[in-house]
Amino acid sequence: MSDTPSVLFVCVHNAGRSQMAAGWLRHLAGDTVEVRSAGSEPADQINPVAVEAMREVGIDITDQTPAKLTWDAAEASDVIVTMGCGDACPVFPGKRYEDWKLTDPAGQPIEVVREVRDDIKKRVTALVARLRAEG
Repeated sequence: MSDTPSVLFVCVHNAGRSQMAAGWLRHLAGDTVEVRSAGSEPADQINPVAVEAMREVGIDITDQTPAKLTWDAAEASDVIVTMGCGDACPVFPGKRYEDWKLTDPAGQPIEVVREVRDDIKKRVTALVARLRAEG
């Protein structure tokens, strides 16, 4: 791993889970980790309920846009975290993978999205601790 590890969060639409995870990682790790997110089939916009749930904890993800997963983004990442995209998430040899089983916040009420947000925070916090221990 380089001096600054890079993490790529991948879900299907890159509109909810992966955007919230990227927001948490930026918030918790600052510039000590390079953060990327992408989707196998990106949506047109970020899930507004995910935006609201993150805003409630003081994290603004409104400047993010769903992006298509590319070979280059995966190739440049040290850790790839997949979130419910199953076979749609390609595997890149030599990369460290984590697969987080998370409820898809699409179409869910804010109460459910808050639970997903809080679950993601716990997982990102643990990921940051692992990256620091390895660094």
